[in-house]
Amino acid sequence: MSVRRTVRVHPSAERLPRSEQLAWSLAQLAADPVEVDLDVGEMIVNRVIDDTAVAAASLLRAPVVAARAQAMAHPASRGGVGGTVVGLERSTRTSPEWAAWANGVAVRELDFHDTFLAAEYSHPGDTIPPILAVAQHVGSSGRDVVRAIATAYEVQVSLVRSISLHEHKIDHVAHLGPAVAAGLGTLLHLDPAITFHAIGQALHTTTATRQSRKGEISTWKAYAPAFAGKVAIEAVDRAMRGQTSPTPIYEGVDGVIAWLLDGPDAAYEVTLPGPGEAKRSILETYTKEHSAEYQAQALIDLARRLHREHPETGDPARVRSIVLHTSHHTHVVIGSGAYDPQKYDPTSTRETLDHSIPYILAVALQDGAWHHARSYSPARAARPDTVTLWHKITTREDPEWTRRYHADDPAEKAFGGRLEITLDDGSVLSREISVADAHPLGARPFARPEYIHKLRTLAADLLDDAEVDRFLDVAQRLGDLRAAELLDVTVTARPGLLACASAPEGLF
Repeated sequence: MSVRRTVRVHPSAERLPRSEQLAWSLAQLAADPVEVDLDVGEMIVNRVIDDTAVAAASLLRAPVVAARAQAMAHPASRGGVGGTVVGLERSTRTSPEWAAWANGVAVRELDFHDTFLAAEYSHPGDTIPPILAVAQHVGSSGRDVVRAIATAYEVQVSLVRSISLHEHKIDHVAHLGPAVAAGLGTLLHLDPAITFHAIGQALHTTTATRQSRKGEISTWKAYAPAFAGKVAIEAVDRAMRGQTSPTPIYEGVDGVIAWLLDGPDAAYEVTLPGPGEAKRSILETYTKEHSAEYQAQALIDLARRLHREHPETGDPARVRSIVLHTSHHTHVVIGSGAYDPQKYDPTSTRETLDHSIPYILAVALQDGAWHHARSYSPARAARPDTVTLWHKITTREDPEWTRRYHADDPAEKAFGGRLEITLDDGSVLSREISVADAHPLGARPFARPEYIHKLRTLAADLLDDAEVDRFLDVAQRLGDLRAAELLDVTVTARPGLLACASAPEGLF
């Protein structure tokens, strides 16, 4: 039976027992030896394939090239054999925290992997690179990796479901650090006391502001989750060496809740699996068919349909205005409610455009398709008819869509909106969509064949077919892999491909 814990601030004089602290509950969850359900294990394999697909697609992008170069300057340490770096030969290893760094940037760069949205936002697939890197380094089994990923997803989803960070302009990676630390606790079979301090240190070092996702969005957006994974590994290392964390990290008078979140009078209700209860939260998460912020997924699907059925909606000469009625999150994060002029600027960064629903709708209405590279090219963004249509698109918050966004019932929860398109003759075309086609309740839910297709499509010009086949054979046996075989859970780029990608030299 699930356990519901009230988390609030406690005066120092109360000396809050460790057993009543949220970080301890997360550490206990990590130590629970419960087996992973079959369907959960299958979904974990799907997400390993998904992460690899989007990492492969980003191999030549500048942030990934730079992160890979940094990692290569840090060879495997004496504590193990090191971790592999996506794109490089499997025999090439780096220290695990740097492998996690390089692979984490590659996974996050295109904003193209899984998501969970509730009180907070998250991409739980960000937990996989650090867990896999450490597992490769220390020689864990595939079974341990599956259990660790299940823990990491459980922790991140539980925190995201209960504790909002963005309301206080704190970035969502503050939930990622503790999730990775907990997952590593499971992977390494750590005593809960060690995991407890690792979680505290990981949280303490990953509470950054959301400026990384505001205004002109920079390349740091891809680095932020990789940084959280890297420092979580370092936190585990310190905790294993007997080093302690700020305590109580959540509930202290100078802790996260008191000063970064709702304040000293706040209380949060966090629900976690009870002892012996299976960790199944990964099944509540959902991946992306399109390379864009998750709230754009369903709307891209709707725009593609409108392109086929009403091509006039992509013609700026025929359109007076387009208003998207949607949730608060969509309106203020990727819509006109953000009041970011960069979201309407054709010279904006790719990172900014994938967080601009007006831009995304304009291109999808005109092209009837979405591509992770072509849809964001400077030439595509600057096309005059696109810019004209783009500037006719605004968003409005609709309380009903906001309510559905936060609904507990999966059948009612929605991440879409209603488009009202006013044409030049005064007629109004209204269409709505609740969830993306690829969502578990969507028109074409993603299952193993779709994850494999995504990998093959994204890797087509970057990996040899034989390499994709080899990886899929290994990845689909993840839970049964021996330690040596875990080093094969990566992909190597086509010969000579990475040589054409260069980056300025740094310190290392």
